[in-house]
Amino acid sequence: MIILDRLEETLAVLETDDGMVNVPRELLPADVREGDVLRQAADGTYTTDTAATQARREKLLARTRRMTGK
Repeated sequence: MIILDRLEETLAVLETDDGMVNVPRELLPADVREGDVLRQAADGTYTTDTAATQARREKLLARTRRMTGK
């Protein structure tokens, strides 16, 4: 799984199964957000995996609610 950790000036920092990697921002979709789950295409560009991103956000929200009791 590849997750966008953060955007910097010209780089995107991605969290992968093998650790953190830096890639040029222009390889990512313009509307990408931190925490999005990404898929890498054969040409080296990335697309957002909308279903996986939504599932991840729901899981994190449920975990936060359990921790805070809300």
